[in-house]
Amino acid sequence: MDNQFQYHIFAPYRVCPLGAHVDHQHGLVTGFAIDKGVDLWFNISDNSHVHLESKTFEGLVDFDLDMPSQVKENHWGDYARGAKYALRKRFDLKYGITGVIQGSLPIGGLSSSAAVLIAYVMAFAKANNITLQPFEVVKIASEAEREYIGLNNGLLDQACIALGRKDGLLFLDCDSNDWRIIKRHADMPDFEIGIFFSGLTRSLVNSDYNLRVYECKTAAWNMLAYTEQPLKTFDKTFLRDIPKATFDKTRIAMPARFARRAEHFYSEYRRVRQGVTAWETGNLKLFGKLSFDSCESSIHNYECGSPELIAIYEIMRSLPGIYGGRFSGAGFKGACIALVDPAHKEDIQRELTARYLEQFPEYERTFQIHWVRPDNGARFVE
Repeated sequence: MDNQFQYHIFAPYRVCPLGAHVDHQHGLVTGFAIDKGVDLWFNISDNSHVHLESKTFEGLVDFDLDMPSQVKENHWGDYARGAKYALRKRFDLKYGITGVIQGSLPIGGLSSSAAVLIAYVMAFAKANNITLQPFEVVKIASEAEREYIGLNNGLLDQACIALGRKDGLLFLDCDSNDWRIIKRHADMPDFEIGIFFSGLTRSLVNSDYNLRVYECKTAAWNMLAYTEQPLKTFDKTFLRDIPKATFDKTRIAMPARFARRAEHFYSEYRRVRQGVTAWETGNLKLFGKLSFDSCESSIHNYECGSPELIAIYEIMRSLPGIYGGRFSGAGFKGACIALVDPAHKEDIQRELTARYLEQFPEYERTFQIHWVRPDNGARFVE
């Protein structure tokens, strides 16, 4: 590829060990960029035309950067058009790109869509001599996903992909947007990240993802109404703005499903706080246990997870060498991730595969296990 194209961007996939389903309610989250992701090779055009090919998907993408974005076409080119849409709100775009994009893991649950968006934002910025700080890339890519693609996400995925560091854990407050990388403690044991793909593919926009966001906001509205506080419009209503004491007082009065969504938010907030302390002190066992507890709450309070994902999670809990783990991504199909002692990798792979396929033989061809490590965030490759 290298000799044909002048530029190469690598945008990693991401995993989030703690802080599940809370970014859209302005909660606290953690994450890693990993050493698998999306590669975009490109040259800068001498006009505004964009021409893209994919090694992963069929068809070609052609459009002009200086024309307004048309409605999305439900095609892989929407991500490039979404990046254009969000950038054009801020900048004049005169020069397009000709490029080829390729993903390195053909599985769901790792935020490949956010990685692709970040690659396009960085490429279009480069072509037009626009200098963006990493957090600006995060915000522009997130806006593209919300407003153009139609997924009501927070900043978690984009932040991990753009800001992640090989030797640390990203800690992000989705209310203030303050973030820091917490370096690995010298005493922390080595670990790798197992990615256990159920074999079931998914589309987030068609899953219950957006519905859960609205349920969280409805829980917040209930609390405000029961305590005679003024309501805000839905887009400005977040669980983070309501103290847990208000939830404790009002949970009994609201429909149980809304109380469960709020319970997940407040308990996850506490788990992330405890997890950050565990990470800072090198206590990988406690950090892993909190990740398992997070998944438990995702199943019972947030009510996501297919039978396949729940089966993988239950097998994971019983295997030696797994510190902890949970569903990855929105947790409706996709994958589970786990923090693993490398000495146990082969046993885990053998045992997990056998026990999962015993329950779900229909996924024999599509079930996959991958081993990855934390990596640095999205970057130009020299």
